[in-house]
Amino acid sequence: MKVFTNEIVFRGHPDKVCDQIAGAILTECLAKDKNARVAVECAIKDEKLWIFGEVTINAEIDYTGIAKRVLNDIGYKEQYDVRVDISQQSPDIALGVNVDGAGDNGVMFGFACDDDNNEACLPQAQVILQNFAKEYDKLVHKFPNEFFPDGKAEITATYDSNNTLVTIDTFTICYCNPETERAKSDLILKNYATYFCGEFKPECILINPTGKFNIGGSFADSGLTGRKIVVDAYQGFAKVGGGSMNGKDPSKVDLTGAYKARELAVRYLKKLKAKWCEVQLAYAIGKAYPLSICVTTEKGTLKSIPESIYKECTPKRMIEDLKMREINYEEAAKFGHFGIAELQN
Repeated sequence: MKVFTNEIVFRGHPDKVCDQIAGAILTECLAKDKNARVAVECAIKDEKLWIFGEVTINAEIDYTGIAKRVLNDIGYKEQYDVRVDISQQSPDIALGVNVDGAGDNGVMFGFACDDDNNEACLPQAQVILQNFAKEYDKLVHKFPNEFFPDGKAEITATYDSNNTLVTIDTFTICYCNPETERAKSDLILKNYATYFCGEFKPECILINPTGKFNIGGSFADSGLTGRKIVVDAYQGFAKVGGGSMNGKDPSKVDLTGAYKARELAVRYLKKLKAKWCEVQLAYAIGKAYPLSICVTTEKGTLKSIPESIYKECTPKRMIEDLKMREINYEEAAKFGHFGIAELQN
């Protein structure tokens, strides 16, 4: 037996705010120019928001308007001062990408597991937190004077030797609120936590352990795109690559490689009838073939990968596959790129 903790942040967390704005800008860019090159990041503190990066596109983009729309949709009604510093993609990077090579060096990981046969092929505790965060977002919009956008949640649970969830020891919830009707709002969240845990009823539910969480969002902490890569991927249940998936167009292998590795992990999980599967892809900038593909399950690591899989994982092929899915990257950034977002697209 082992004890393990996974975490999610709510939509109003400053880092997640930046992820969603970057995702919304990317989605708008691709809607106006499917061949746009986009690498956008955001930083936020207090009422100031900075949008920066590189965009090459044959269209006009209202960066400020998109950012303010996302902030308002999340639940932040303050007037933000938005600064935009966008240049074009470096021609040095384009040299490799324009000939169907990878847009950067890097490693990406994909993961899937047969945890309680859930449809998402993700760890049960990750699915529970994603559903809880989605429900919390509904509360923010339904009761904006009782539930503020910022917050996060954790599940601390016991797992057996096969990494199967046995018991949920502690469900920790930190949520921003006016601190006026805590008994009422705390009870609502306790009931939701118990409901989403199903048969794994938490032995303990902690809510705002410091006692108070009234000041939140960018007024309590700064935010930056790409700081929640673990939440975006597998919440610590598997390895993740070093690059953010937010604000990057499909020519960036940090995005396409992560999605392809996840697709392969699900495929091999079912093909090999495994309990879990982890896939690593590796690339060199400007090169059209992966440097390596590694597939590992609880049964061991595959000794060889067919040439057809290498061809399937070329940047050109992955870009084509991802464009066909027409992903809304703002949606994908809200609660994690895998799970809820996958099922919606």
